[in-house]
Amino acid sequence: MTGAPLANGDELLRVEGLVKHFPIKAGVFKHTVGYVRAVDGVDVTVRERETLGVVGESGCGKTTLGRTITKLLEPTAGRIIFEGRDLATLSRRQMRPVRRDLQIVFQDPYASLNPRMTVREIVAEPLRIHRLYRSRGGRRRVEELLQMVGLSPEHANRFPHEFSGGQRQRIGVARALALEPRLIVLDEPVSALDVSIQAQVVNLLGRLQDELGLTYLFIAHDLSVVRHVSDRVAVMYLGKVVEVGTREQIYEAPMHPYTQALLSAAPIESPRRRGKRARIVLEGDVPSPADPPSGCRFRTRCWKAQEICAQEEPELISRSGGDHPVACHFAEVSSPLALTEQAASAEGGDHAPPTRSV
Repeated sequence: MTGAPLANGDELLRVEGLVKHFPIKAGVFKHTVGYVRAVDGVDVTVRERETLGVVGESGCGKTTLGRTITKLLEPTAGRIIFEGRDLATLSRRQMRPVRRDLQIVFQDPYASLNPRMTVREIVAEPLRIHRLYRSRGGRRRVEELLQMVGLSPEHANRFPHEFSGGQRQRIGVARALALEPRLIVLDEPVSALDVSIQAQVVNLLGRLQDELGLTYLFIAHDLSVVRHVSDRVAVMYLGKVVEVGTREQIYEAPMHPYTQALLSAAPIESPRRRGKRARIVLEGDVPSPADPPSGCRFRTRCWKAQEICAQEEPELISRSGGDHPVACHFAEVSSPLALTEQAASAEGGDHAPPTRSV
């Protein structure tokens, strides 16, 4: 399926109430005794030719969200509206033509490539599956894709183990581009690479987006990378989106306490600004996604938690004093470079006040 071209800013993907639960089995007969709520009611939109960054701690559900959107994992509930069709209702056979427009680049460039296939076979595989590979034209297309991602056509006859991590990730990008998709889910595409190589791959992705008009869902835990590549950012915590806004709104005026804590831990590039930002250290561990807290899921680690946080789950809506949606009863704008009142009251300005458990 190839949809009609959309204008810049038009909605390409809309996720509504997306849920993905994994059953917990126990006993001799493997009865289901509970569920891991990896993704538990996520609402996001991705516009044509933009990059939506998804950030959060490890285990918050970012990767599961990306794989569920691409139907590599079947959703438990919710809707995935892509080019006007609800992918959640489609069978595997019905999804096949949709995959031409929806591709994914995996995190580990070492595990995502078949070691027994040459680069030519790896990049050509999507074309063969969709019956688009023609002998001469197919070979030219593979060489064109390799050149597009900065590799030589001579590399086509080599095997993955002959390449570095950055080169393998380029091969993965070439494979994703083979069918000329409209949306690519990038599942932490640079986290397994050396820092010196990360910039090269990020710049490559930016160039390809400009040249081919691509739309990205960029999943990462590195806040500096997400800030560099994203137009809008969604912050996830324990299976839910707690704040979403433009890059400037999230990085310059975060409203959710969790977002503020994340940004306080990010490295500061400018030496002049170092020492002017308080570090917010969250106490306690992330609750189990198999047994999340009632009400607000962040309340067990939040210094603003009150009784209402345990009783009522905050909606992801625009709050007073802000101009973007945030799921917090006591959301307030706070500059990450400012010394917050909470951190200022802590000893040395290095710690947030003790976490209040409700």
